[in-house]
Amino acid sequence: MIEDVAIRFEPADEIISWARASFIEEDADLMNEDHAHLRSATIGALWTNVPNGRHGRRIIGQAEMGLPPGSKWSRARVEFQLQQWFGCVPDFVLTFDAEYCSVCSDVAFAALVEHELLHCGQARDPYGAPRFRKDGRPSFALRAHDFEGFVSIAARYGIVESGVQELVEALKKKPLFTAEEVGFCCGTCEARKAA
Repeated sequence: MIEDVAIRFEPADEIISWARASFIEEDADLMNEDHAHLRSATIGALWTNVPNGRHGRRIIGQAEMGLPPGSKWSRARVEFQLQQWFGCVPDFVLTFDAEYCSVCSDVAFAALVEHELLHCGQARDPYGAPRFRKDGRPSFALRAHDFEGFVSIAARYGIVESGVQELVEALKKKPLFTAEEVGFCCGTCEARKAA
């Protein structure tokens, strides 16, 4: 992993290769149709040693669109850096906490990567239909979480927050993949060793 000597951001191409082979491609070991639109997307990934948090919670992964809004110079500076790292400005950039990823389980790492991939969405029109560019490729956008709420609210009041019922129903079912199945997907440990 990245040493804690200075602020570091390093390309993590191995994560994207592994994610494509594990979740995105049609023949992926743990293929998730929710990622089908990413088959034509350019995605860059970064390891970092910079601690991040919000509202008292540690942030261990983040998905962003390639170029953030800003002035000409700030956008040009970001574009220059992205080209240095990835050879292009990717549609999406994923950043991962290298310290956390070096010690988490394979299942936790797979869930983290797939969580960030789920933020890499396809834009929708006002009626909810997927949007496409003139060249036929998906039009991309960042996707919010399916639900946001608090466990204590659910414990005290039941299912009153948006998306909680769907979460409860999903949790009642057996997970699609076991820890062993994720482990056989190979690449997780190797990807983390290479960083």
